[in-house]
Amino acid sequence: MDENQRLSMLKQSVYPSDVVLDTDTFNEVDDQFALAYLLRNRDKLRLQAVYAAPFLNEKAGTPKMGMEKSYDEILRILRLAEAPEYESRVYRGADHFLKDQYTPAESEAALDLIARALLHSRENPLYVIGIAAATNLASALLLEPAIREHIVVIWLGGSGFHCPEIEEFNLMEDIPAAQVLFDSEVPFVQLPCWGVTEHFTISRPELETWLIGKNPLADYLASHAITSVEAWAETPMWAKAIWDVPAVAWLLNGGQRFMKDRLIPCPQITDKGGYRFSANRHSMKYVYRIERDMLMTDLIEQIVK
Repeated sequence: MDENQRLSMLKQSVYPSDVVLDTDTFNEVDDQFALAYLLRNRDKLRLQAVYAAPFLNEKAGTPKMGMEKSYDEILRILRLAEAPEYESRVYRGADHFLKDQYTPAESEAALDLIARALLHSRENPLYVIGIAAATNLASALLLEPAIREHIVVIWLGGSGFHCPEIEEFNLMEDIPAAQVLFDSEVPFVQLPCWGVTEHFTISRPELETWLIGKNPLADYLASHAITSVEAWAETPMWAKAIWDVPAVAWLLNGGQRFMKDRLIPCPQITDKGGYRFSANRHSMKYVYRIERDMLMTDLIEQIVK
């Protein structure tokens, strides 16, 4: 696939679009919003499968435990959203992170992604939304490199290029997986966390006003977010980033109404998780601004309908 063919796949608002979601759902409170938003846009985004991604932090003592907890949380959201038809299409991902850039972590999720990707084409790609460490996505690309001609990857991770901070969770959890993703030449959209999607925030008054009492899904999203944030918030005047929603919204971004992006040379990821820039690299789309109010309005409207 030459550069023009590859970049022609980076289109938004081609409906209906086949989509899979790779998510560490139990890690935070934002993955749940992203999955709910995706489910509420089924007329435009045809969800094919959901993959549970590994994570490791105070909520999970091992990557496998994080993946299993995420698997269970995905099923919880599907039931609250009254979408039981998707329960048979939830797949367990890797139980460990990549040990290097060459050795995949085989899993149900990676194998399912390969199988679904090969049913698609450059003209009708499978959109792969990643809102976790890139372990499952990188493993699929390592197991079957040919899928890069059949998919578009939309990945939320890393920091904005203008940010001095490089220790972003999704990238640092599995640096080799991010290196595989950025080097693969797959049609690729990056939504950085620090400096970009961190500005997509919601507050307790908004959660209580717009979601509480509207439906079981809205109740859960709001109460879970409030309880989780107030366990660590240092002041009562908090606003919580729900970082992952813009990754879904990129596909709904006709006319760039929810965010702004541009084509740039794709950087390399260093062994410490930083960027190495070169003008000779293949191109990717880089999201550099979120239109918070426009996207938040649409998110709330979709969740409560």
